[in-house]
Amino acid sequence: MFFNTTPMLLHDEAIFYEKQKFNQWWHKLLLIVINGIFVFSVVRQVIFNIPSGGSEGLFVSAATVLIISIFILSTKLETIVKHNGIYTRFFPFHFKFKYFSWNSLTACYIREYAPIMEYGGWGLRYGVFGNGKAYNVSGNKGLQLKFVTDKKLLIGTQKPEELEKALKNIKQNNNNVKDI
Repeated sequence: MFFNTTPMLLHDEAIFYEKQKFNQWWHKLLLIVINGIFVFSVVRQVIFNIPSGGSEGLFVSAATVLIISIFILSTKLETIVKHNGIYTRFFPFHFKFKYFSWNSLTACYIREYAPIMEYGGWGLRYGVFGNGKAYNVSGNKGLQLKFVTDKKLLIGTQKPEELEKALKNIKQNNNNVKDI
């Protein structure tokens, strides 16, 4: 299947795996209300023959809202920690996992952050004031990666304790991992 592009090998020997989606109740409510308005308008115009403006514009708008809703509902953030590095994918922005070896990092730690102040919210974000990129879907805890290139990436997590335990496991059992 096209949308299931996660190779099984990525899960082999995974020390940590997390999949997150936009699951806040207000996201779902907003999508239901917006889609409901368009469904109501289409039904009103097509079945009851009560005009709701131009029919082409209504159908294009309804289709656009439906496509955006499907896009939002299919969005997921996956993070995998293995002995050779960190894999992450923010689908549908990334079809393949991005891989970061331990040697490419100068620092790797769990931290609390202010999503709106540091990155302007949630999603695939570019921080202001040198904060780097962020991939997050909710919450305010994340895995901060600092690279040898001086770039930064924050990957949001809903499982900070489990992720920190996995990082400690990596440090203890992998001689290739410097003290990050």
